[in-house]
Amino acid sequence: MLVPISWLKDYVDIDIPVELLAERLTLAGLEVAHIRYIGVPQQQVEGVRWPPSEHLVWDRDKLLLGAIKEVKSHPDADKLVLAMVDYGDSELEQCVTGAPNLFAYRDAGPLEKPLWTAFAKEGAVVWDGHSDEPKLMTLKGKKLRGVYNKSMVCSEKELGITDEHEGIILLDHNDAYVPGTPLQDVLGDVVMDIELTPNLGHCFSIMGVAREVAALLDVEIRNPSYEMDAEGPAIEGQVAVEIQEPSLNPRFTLTLLKGTEVKASPSWLKHRLRLVGQRPINNIVDVTNYITFELGQPLHAFDYDKLVERAGGKTPTIITRTPKEGEVLETLDGAKRKLSDEQILVTDTAGVLSLGGIMGGAETEISAETTNVLLEAANWDFISIRRTQQAHKLFTEAGTRFSRNVHPSRSILGVTRGIELMRQTGGGTIAEGVIDEYPQKAAPVEVTLPIADVQRLLGVEISVHQAADVLSRLQFEVTIDGDQIQAIAPDYRTDIGTGDVGVADLVEEIARIIGYDHIPDTIMADEMPPQLRNIKLNGEDLIRDLLVALGLRENISYRLTTPEAEAVLVPAGSKSSLPQADYVRIINPIAADKTHLRHTLLTNMLYNAANNGRYNERQQVFEIGAVYLKQKGKKLPDEPMHLGLLMTGPRGINGWMGNNSAEMVDFFDIKGVVEGLVNGLHIDDVSYERSQHTTFHPGRSAKLMVNGKDAGTFGQLHPIVAEQLRLSGPEIYIAEFDLDVLIDAIPARHEIVSLAVTPAIKEDIALVVPLDTPAADVAAVIQKAGGDVLKAVELFDVYVGDSIEAGHKSLAYALTYQTNDKTLKDKDVAKLRQRIIKSAEHQLGAKLRT
Repeated sequence: MLVPISWLKDYVDIDIPVELLAERLTLAGLEVAHIRYIGVPQQQVEGVRWPPSEHLVWDRDKLLLGAIKEVKSHPDADKLVLAMVDYGDSELEQCVTGAPNLFAYRDAGPLEKPLWTAFAKEGAVVWDGHSDEPKLMTLKGKKLRGVYNKSMVCSEKELGITDEHEGIILLDHNDAYVPGTPLQDVLGDVVMDIELTPNLGHCFSIMGVAREVAALLDVEIRNPSYEMDAEGPAIEGQVAVEIQEPSLNPRFTLTLLKGTEVKASPSWLKHRLRLVGQRPINNIVDVTNYITFELGQPLHAFDYDKLVERAGGKTPTIITRTPKEGEVLETLDGAKRKLSDEQILVTDTAGVLSLGGIMGGAETEISAETTNVLLEAANWDFISIRRTQQAHKLFTEAGTRFSRNVHPSRSILGVTRGIELMRQTGGGTIAEGVIDEYPQKAAPVEVTLPIADVQRLLGVEISVHQAADVLSRLQFEVTIDGDQIQAIAPDYRTDIGTGDVGVADLVEEIARIIGYDHIPDTIMADEMPPQLRNIKLNGEDLIRDLLVALGLRENISYRLTTPEAEAVLVPAGSKSSLPQADYVRIINPIAADKTHLRHTLLTNMLYNAANNGRYNERQQVFEIGAVYLKQKGKKLPDEPMHLGLLMTGPRGINGWMGNNSAEMVDFFDIKGVVEGLVNGLHIDDVSYERSQHTTFHPGRSAKLMVNGKDAGTFGQLHPIVAEQLRLSGPEIYIAEFDLDVLIDAIPARHEIVSLAVTPAIKEDIALVVPLDTPAADVAAVIQKAGGDVLKAVELFDVYVGDSIEAGHKSLAYALTYQTNDKTLKDKDVAKLRQRIIKSAEHQLGAKLRT
């Protein structure tokens, strides 16, 4: 937010250099990111360094306040005039200019009141007003269409104030002006650019910053006048208000100005708006913008006669409500916007008038023909405003402030000050009274603050009177009761909580006003707590290290998604294998596709794969993160940690020394990663079962069982799901595991076995079993029958053919026998082999293949 120092000084006395003020504000939480100097030099303060923007210091002897006494025609150019300027010298200076805003005064003779402007003498350095690029120039005398000219009357662009170059600066007449006064003393200013965090909604105005400055400098704050000169008939009976959704619109106020004139704003108003980055339009619209920046309370002006016309000549009724089905609003930017249920509208009996708190409609906007103005100052639910802004991608100055929770008390102040400024700038008569509908009055926030909590949280001795003084400077109502403070927050401080939260908020206020730099460093008076092993965190780190060693890269994605996005993981007509808990909905989503907390890691991993696949066919990534499952009867969701894997594309890395094979990853690649992971974690009780997960290919997926628990599923992505996700490239292999099941299975220690000192005996065995017998069950029977001597059982062949009985298959295993006790002989192995064959025959109905 841009804050001109001249505007700030209307409400608070500042007796320190701007650079020091910027440092104080930054240390108090209002970060001054930039300072812009307009015409005035930067002050050098010892110990304080602040980077200014590029600026032009106005020469006090050559850039002066001038008074144009007469405007004459140029003898040889219709598009030029001669301005006769009094700049404090004995004779008037003749300036040749093409400023269009002087043509109305051409050849009118000596002016009754001079036109006050910015005057540059010969030798002055100004910006080139006709250059598209910023460029400085020094004024030198030369002929312009036959008339010698050595000076200039300046536009705002030539002085570096704004880019405005449609005409020269014309100031309102002021009897205190003296020709020849250095321009620095009239228009020179410093503008701070303050980057405010969302919790500082009470500071999104000049008055808000002024209150902070007053507290930091311990000086009085001066409030603007909120009195209005209301001499017209009562407003009651001329307009009515109906609030249908008080939760979305807690307060709505209206005032009425009749017989006014819509015209250009006075120069002081236009100048201030330009300093804060606003383009002046007319006095009515400019006042609404001015109050928005001054008080932080946005206003909206209606053409009252258009409202009466829409009401059929009767008293108009302003209604605030949610949209009806199919309603559309054309806003002031010319866009036609479809409306949804959660948005709040300002309407009348004829239809929609404006999008509450964000932007007005085109049908009742102020125009040059407007004479009667109905001024609105309302209050809106800040969550609703945030959602509406996101839905329409419409971010306005009004919406920015309302989305940070403006207090309803600001409405009455904004509407009375705004209508009076409109009367002062355009004339007219203000109706007596204010329409003020306030169905949901906000209760004051009261906090009990023990001084012991202040000392405990800050680690420094602060007396109860010091703390109370700081809070009083911040406009809190403070009462000291022994060793504690009873504090009532000012109504505009919507960031102050109650209970323990309120205590922490007040301690923070005390700390930042005293100054964090004034709180001394202290050493903890207590012993450090014992450092305990964090099993979960250590397990996560170990899993990360193992997966990276296996060739995968870590993927980090948003934890936000939508139910519709996750529904794509289930083929149409299938019963979902995904968690069925309700989704946790985000109140203020950052985007339309990030409205709920995820149930699975796979959604965002697959969407990322689809995007990344345009650039890199080979993807081998993993992700560790929480999923969020709503728990019945509990406020907070369950947040189990999951592990996701994704592999697709070529098996090897192409390159000069790499593997240029065209082979793509398959099921056994991801199974190899899973096996490498569980082996690296030294988990012993691991098995694999056929999976029926709807997201996975039914014939190319498996469940990982750890200590008898289902740890998750891995395998090929279901082809229908891949089609729904528009993944038309290589087959994609994925996995999702419950990380807690894996980590809980990691042994606290594992044995290290020495290398065998005797030779191993290796042989193969082929068993014929029923077709539906899992190979893992056969391997388990073989391992149990072989005992400790059988060191390895590896499946190397599966065969179904003519030589095998129908409904059966042949499974061939490589067996390794070894013991440290002695060197095994063939007869030792033969006994074990017979035991294995008999066990397989008895338990599985297996036969030795011959």
